[in-house]
Amino acid sequence: MLSTVVTDVVGVLSSASSLFIVAAGLTLVFGAMRLINIAHGSFYMYGAFFATTLGAWSLHAGFWVALIASPVLAGLMGCGVEVLVLRRLYAREHLTQLLATFALLLIFADLALRFWGKGVRGMSAPSVVQGHFRLAGAPVPYYDLVIIGAALLVGSGLWLLLAHTSLGWMIRAVVDDVEVLAVSGVNVRLLYTGVFALGALLAGLSGVIIAPQQAVEPGMDAQIIVAAFIVAVIGGLGSITGAAIGALIIGIVQTLGAVWAPSWASTFIYLLMIVVLAVRPWGLLGSPER
Repeated sequence: MLSTVVTDVVGVLSSASSLFIVAAGLTLVFGAMRLINIAHGSFYMYGAFFATTLGAWSLHAGFWVALIASPVLAGLMGCGVEVLVLRRLYAREHLTQLLATFALLLIFADLALRFWGKGVRGMSAPSVVQGHFRLAGAPVPYYDLVIIGAALLVGSGLWLLLAHTSLGWMIRAVVDDVEVLAVSGVNVRLLYTGVFALGALLAGLSGVIIAPQQAVEPGMDAQIIVAAFIVAVIGGLGSITGAAIGALIIGIVQTLGAVWAPSWASTFIYLLMIVVLAVRPWGLLGSPER
């Protein structure tokens, strides 16, 4: 009995951690820029594809090279998207932004098919974190602890950034009054580019981290953006803490649903989102739009 509990808890935390990292980037961009980015899943998928490619080129240190380089490449993609496309859409209504980022999702998906094909790719975790240890008789994979640790580092880093740095103050201030911030001498365009690139980098990081655990293939961009939006909506778009709580709730629902009612597991997530939106449309820790 105890071993089952340990297995379920580790599974919940691991699943929630990978979801949190990608949802944190999504909710950060919305919180600072009020931009709903459907193409966020593309950066996640490209991070995973970059990781498999870099891992194949560098066999001995492939994962560690990919862990550093792939999120950076995803962040650079984000810079390009913000400067070339999104910068022209901030004054437009949300529907226009949604259509534009959805178009980007389709474009990036087609480019990925041309570059990497339709086949399934993968990569191995570093040998130092392969295998497992036993806790209360249950096998606990070392790599699950890596994913959980990565989420804790990302959450702590974002908290320090937003609460204790001048950049974090500017990110919070741009939501309240962008005109005053611009008059004070802050380059708002550059700030937007940096925030969007950071969101893309986090999505790419999540793609790298998940690559040793699941198949890397076309279509994973659409799958993750749905899950990330559910997490962000439940937690409250714009709230990093809300994203963490939303990811944990989704992890619990997925795990319990897979045990108790496997054929209905995915349905429970959508039902939960509907309930949250009906009771609190701005999410658990979100704020109503002004």
